[in-house]
Amino acid sequence: MVGSLATTIAKRRAIKQGMMQELLTGRTRLRGFESEWGLTALGSVCRIKTGARNNQDKVPNGAYPFFVRSATVERIDSYSYDTEAILVPGEGGIGTIFHYINGKFEVHQRVYKISDFASNVSGKFVYYFMRVFFGSHAMENSVKATVDSLRLPTFNSFELSLPPTRAEQEAIVEVLEDADAEIEALEKRLEATRQIKEGMMQELLTGRTRLV
Repeated sequence: MVGSLATTIAKRRAIKQGMMQELLTGRTRLRGFESEWGLTALGSVCRIKTGARNNQDKVPNGAYPFFVRSATVERIDSYSYDTEAILVPGEGGIGTIFHYINGKFEVHQRVYKISDFASNVSGKFVYYFMRVFFGSHAMENSVKATVDSLRLPTFNSFELSLPPTRAEQEAIVEVLEDADAEIEALEKRLEATRQIKEGMMQELLTGRTRLV
């Protein structure tokens, strides 16, 4: 059962990756949308800046998310922003870590906050697009020092392939969110199955439960 679920999850992830490549480039269009897509620089449709907090500002079990230079979201008891945003570390895991939030949060001084999107641009669409296509652009344009790092011009110059209407962007987002939800449900089911299996093994291997 565990192996079968793991295989199913791997297949769903592969299907979703292919779906993202098709939908986020306009190679496959959703029904009802036909207008031509265009290329737009990221910096022209949003505001991009870094945060101001340090890692030592984090608080265990703090009230608000604190985005630092890792995939782990820390906590903090204050916030500077209450908005829709994409958070991308400027150092560490270059082009592989992306967070999306719509609410109150805080940002590390080496994490870029992408927010204040133009009225015709869906922040969630940009988030999905960056997850697929920003990594190669980031590695080609990173600053080579003690560690690879990103600078503001790298973000500003990143080209987005955008549907002409927000309605089409949001329709694509809905399809991708459904795929995410399906994978998340399967992952929870897999974890529950593993826990049941481990519990059964503990019982049988210690003799607390005996076979008939």
